Amino acid sequence: MKTKEFQERVISMSERLYPMVSRMLGNTANAEDAIQEIMIKLWERRGQIKNHPNLSAFIFLTARNYCLDLIKKKKPPEDQYDAKTQLLASEPEHDTYEWQELKRNIEVILEGLPEQQKEVMIMRDLDGMEFIEIAELTKLRVDHIRVLLSRARQQVAIGLQKTYSYGKGDI
Repeated sequence: MKTKEFQERVISMSERLYPMVSRMLGNTANAEDAIQEIMIKLWERRGQIKNHPNLSAFIFLTARNYCLDLIKKKKPPEDQYDAKTQLLASEPEHDTYEWQELKRNIEVILEGLPEQQKEVMIMRDLDGMEFIEIAELTKLRVDHIRVLLSRARQQVAIGLQKTYSYGKGDI
C-alpha cells in the first residue's frame, strides 16, 4: 500500500475513530495520541491490510484493542470521573445545569453496567455505529448485540428513574 492509498483508505478513517477512542480513554489528549499510535501501527502493517476484505472493521478493531491495552496497562487516575464530567460539560449546546446533571447520572450508570453492555451501548448510541460494525468489532452475533443493548438501555432507564424519583415514594 502506497502513501496516497494509505491516506485515502486508512487515515481518512481517523475522524470516525475519534469519538470511540475518546470515550474509551476518557479525554481528548489521550485520544489524539492514541489515534496517532494506531495510525503508526496500521502503517507498519500496511502490507497485510492492503487487501483486507473489511478494512473499516479492521481499523476499528485495531483501535478498540489498542485502547483496551492502554486501559489495562494504566491505573485510571483518581480524577478520571472529573475529567469525563468536564469533557461532557464543555459542550456548548448543552450547557444547562439540568443537562450536565443528566449526563453525569448517565455516566455513573454506564460505569456500573457489565463491560459488554456498556461497550455495545457506547458504540451504538454514542458513536452511532451500525449493528454489523459492532458485530465485526466485538465478534458477537447481531442478535446478541441487540439483547445486550436492550438490557443496557433498560438498566440506564431504571437507574435514571431511581435517581429522579428519589424521595418521591415512587420506587
